[in-house]
Amino acid sequence: MSAQIDVRLESIRRLLSSVRLVPEDQARYQPLVVDALVFFLSRLPAERVDRILLSQGALTHVTADDRLVALLRECPTLHKLGQVVAHERFLPPSLRVRLSALESSPPTTDVTGITRALRAEFGHLPGLQVAEHALAEGSVAVVIPFEWSDGERGKSRGVLKVLKPRAVESMRQELAIWPEFSEFLEAHAGDDGLPMLDYREMLDGVGKLLLDEIDLEKEQQNLAWAQTFYSNTTEVKIPRLLPFSTPSVTAMERIEGAQKVTDPAIAARVRDRLAKSIVKTLIAMPFWRVAQPGARFHADPHPGNLLVTPEGQLAVIDWALVTELSEAQLSGVVRALLAALTFDEAVLIPAIGELGRVDDEALLRQEVAFGLRRVRRGAAPGFMWLTDLLDRVGRAGAMHFPEEITLFRKSMLTLSGVLADVSEHVRADQLLIRTGVGQFLKELRIRLDAPLGSRALGTHLSTSDLIRVWTAVPFISTRFFLDSWRDLLRERDKASGAKNPAGP
Repeated sequence: MSAQIDVRLESIRRLLSSVRLVPEDQARYQPLVVDALVFFLSRLPAERVDRILLSQGALTHVTADDRLVALLRECPTLHKLGQVVAHERFLPPSLRVRLSALESSPPTTDVTGITRALRAEFGHLPGLQVAEHALAEGSVAVVIPFEWSDGERGKSRGVLKVLKPRAVESMRQELAIWPEFSEFLEAHAGDDGLPMLDYREMLDGVGKLLLDEIDLEKEQQNLAWAQTFYSNTTEVKIPRLLPFSTPSVTAMERIEGAQKVTDPAIAARVRDRLAKSIVKTLIAMPFWRVAQPGARFHADPHPGNLLVTPEGQLAVIDWALVTELSEAQLSGVVRALLAALTFDEAVLIPAIGELGRVDDEALLRQEVAFGLRRVRRGAAPGFMWLTDLLDRVGRAGAMHFPEEITLFRKSMLTLSGVLADVSEHVRADQLLIRTGVGQFLKELRIRLDAPLGSRALGTHLSTSDLIRVWTAVPFISTRFFLDSWRDLLRERDKASGAKNPAGP
């Protein structure tokens, strides 16, 4: 590293050390956060470090929150990482509040050049007026409002989503740093108090989010699919894709007067209904469907992408990232849930194992045993329970999951955090299981005609699956009481060992 860069980084270290980057109740993490940011920035090109120094130096009379958010917004990958972890329940509430500002902070990018280019590109369209300002800004894109008059609909208001200047170049520079950065974080986990997570997987997942966000054509395809998929429900509103979208610009309907679903100003009764709509439309509808093999899910459902319209509809925006599970994966999820309902560890372990690659069978058995103990103590064995179990399995290093399962798991964890912030009265697992049971009852009359191994039904279960469950029913109570008795014995032995660490 050159002496010039050393001077720049020392300036950044002094600047970051002079302000509180973490909440007061988390002050012990301040040196580690400073070290991590300096480590990351030291790998960037010198001109980018200069820009960051300049922008940070221009911030005067601002709060520590504002300074931290401004720094993270300078780096697309850190910006997106902040959005992803903002609703992780293991983080302190005060830190989550700080990071949530990354979801809907005011736009700061100078869009003069962008609007000039847009007018040149769309100047041939009669009645199109592009605004001079940005309406919103994300990690790699800005959203610019426009008005459009056509003969059929009259005057319409929409938005143009365009990549920010240098966003792609900056993102690729940063993604090249992430293997080293994940090693740095993992080296400081445990000893320095960081959560013991699979940081490489977390950063890889965020990288996937960003790579999809710069692929506007793919987002347009996802948006068109969502428009069709949700066309028969009035509960959810999807922005209408407009016909003059291009590979570099997404033109879509503007959702007027919408609020984030977590806005505290929303009435409690509306929040309860919104929480139910989120569960129904983003999880239940795609999961318990019968029209086609596999299921697609919105894979970036943070509150900045989930809005409520003045009419009370759930508006789901930003379809840059969608994950799709195969029929076999959907079936594996359902079979794992049924195994938990019947307390059958011998079935649950291979069901989970089929969702990825087992790296440590002993660790997998240990985490599954822990998950079943939670069920025996009252935890509902539903989607959120399974998501939490898969997260523990992944963090423990017991399994490696394919990208689509990882994204599904992370989107479910994000939704779990969002639902807790929207309403404390709605239980996602109860709604999802009720929907699944309803789907099963609808299928009973046609199941006898289905082949024994067929899973081409909305519950993703074959007749042979149901026979296995039916034969397990007589043993459920026996398993429950025997395993509960073992739990008590294990706890007694553990307590006895704690009181007599040296033994008898």
